Amino acid sequence: MRAVLVREFGPPEVLVAEEVPAPVAGPGQALVDVAVASITFVETQIRAGKGPTPAHRPELPMIPGNGVGGAVVGVGPDVDRALIGSRVVSTTGGSGGYAETAAVDAADLIPIPEGVRTTDAVALLADGRTAVGLVRGAAPLAGEWVLVEAAGGGVGSLLVQLSHAAGARVVAAASGQAKLSLAERFGAEVTVDYTRPDWADRVRAATGGAGVDLVFDGVGGRIGASAVALLRDGGRLSAFGMAGGAMTSLPEGEAESRGLRTVGFGAPLTPERLRELSRTALAEAAAGRLRPTVGQTFPLEAAADAHAAIEARATLGKTLLITRSGRTAGASADRTETVSP
Repeated sequence: MRAVLVREFGPPEVLVAEEVPAPVAGPGQALVDVAVASITFVETQIRAGKGPTPAHRPELPMIPGNGVGGAVVGVGPDVDRALIGSRVVSTTGGSGGYAETAAVDAADLIPIPEGVRTTDAVALLADGRTAVGLVRGAAPLAGEWVLVEAAGGGVGSLLVQLSHAAGARVVAAASGQAKLSLAERFGAEVTVDYTRPDWADRVRAATGGAGVDLVFDGVGGRIGASAVALLRDGGRLSAFGMAGGAMTSLPEGEAESRGLRTVGFGAPLTPERLRELSRTALAEAAAGRLRPTVGQTFPLEAAADAHAAIEARATLGKTLLITRSGRTAGASADRTETVSP
């Protein structure tokens, strides 16, 4: 089978497609004929050898990828054979996703609901569970001002939708008009380009000078710090990313005096809860209430180009890899495909 390997840490070019032996389903495992593989920003950091934690520096060589979608084509000796032929998404345990076949824990298989495309299901596997979990933990209320950073990304665009559905007044912050227009179509009341030096002032003016009640911070670094400064007394910070260089935290000494607090997912992220969050996201998509944006797809062999585009912040919504199986099934592998919501 074809798979993308990392033999040394480095720039996107270290991602090389090769012919490798296909995996065999062991006890408790299932084999997925991968049509679509997910790419996350964290995977670009891992490939570069700059993962956010020591656990994100795996032994090499490795096949990256922690999310796949396709059909079950085989099972281990102790797994129900009735699963064969079912259309599923699954995590891989951290590696093995950028490949034409993946061996996964059968317990992690999540059926794709009728009417949901495999590309959309894979887009929601990780990003959907993240967004649903964050909104549960932060509990945006009707009438509250909610600032969503990276609002044109995979998680951010879902947070805009879920916050708007809760009745909140959403401020979407992103870079470039295409991402801001996407957020606006998903319900953002105010949009600001956070590459502009006055973006925080524009947010404060739009909210009547009072600031925001809740910040969903998927960027961190300088932008995250500016977003925290926009929190009104009693506000909440939900930090889940550090693309800007460092995870955002509340200022020492100020949080208690102003009643600021950090919120997360609201409950421990056990494997069972992660699967439940993904199933919820897929059910919301099947019901037409949650719409992932697959902004661009790349052939499996062009994984390096996909990573380069993500690092250049030249992507909209979710970026996916499409295998030969996925192309045969009708999934697009056009490097510039844009799916409008």
